[in-house]
Amino acid sequence: MSEFEKNKTEGSTIYLVATPIGNLADISERAKKVLSEVDFIAAEDTRNSLKLLTCLGIKKELVSYHEHNKRSSGERIIARVLSGESCAVITDAGMPAISDPGEDIVRLAADSGVRVSVIPGACAAVSALSLSALATGRFCFEGFLSTVKSEREARLSALKGEERTMIIYEAPHKLCTTLKDLERTFGKERRISLCRELTKLNEEVVRTTLGKANEYYSENAPRGEYVLIIEGAAEAGVASGCENPLLSLSPEEHVRHYEEKGLSRMDAIKAAAKDRGMSKSELYKIVNT
Repeated sequence: MSEFEKNKTEGSTIYLVATPIGNLADISERAKKVLSEVDFIAAEDTRNSLKLLTCLGIKKELVSYHEHNKRSSGERIIARVLSGESCAVITDAGMPAISDPGEDIVRLAADSGVRVSVIPGACAAVSALSLSALATGRFCFEGFLSTVKSEREARLSALKGEERTMIIYEAPHKLCTTLKDLERTFGKERRISLCRELTKLNEEVVRTTLGKANEYYSENAPRGEYVLIIEGAAEAGVASGCENPLLSLSPEEHVRHYEEKGLSRMDAIKAAAKDRGMSKSELYKIVNT
């Protein structure tokens, strides 16, 4: 089978097409091929998607599919695909159906017997996790936290003992409130990586603790969309019944303990890092931020 045949765009199919999260060059050749060949494209925001398609030199019918019209629009999309047409589903940025109404069209397609195929690509959550310098072997994705206070508190409370690395999306105008809630739930020494504007000109990754993150952003206004990568409870070093009492200390106190025993600053950091199951460079950044 030739490459052309393997990548042939077929009718009666919905294609989930990943789009760049910032850098337009990140779109794949296969994504461009599918977008140019399907009968129509379902987009979260047709205005944003039109800009993307224009940059790619693609002219295609766009239909609106978002959180507020997903039921009625979804039924129309399924009807067209059942009649033999092909459709690409895209979101404003990243992978459709991940913290996105695209998940509903996939469910509706499955219930209707419609074939769904994926064109993989950029995903902010996975990209941020890979940059976080935190554990990546086991993680959970929480998307956006609820804006309803009671629901938000209940969700964070349920995550208090979560041992996997956690991923949360947040908008800049809500970041400070979220960081305060996270510190209140997990404690000020829990490590966090704040990733913003990924793949863009102002890409930034801040690796610190919740306490220091709150201090920093109380004086520096957040800018851009954030992905928060939060250390799991098992690696925070504060679990009850922990055999090493030094793990109940803050990172700074832990290092100071070894310095008072006569170790140099760097040797003290090395010893404390070993106790806490982290690299010397990671602990160095925390105690010297």
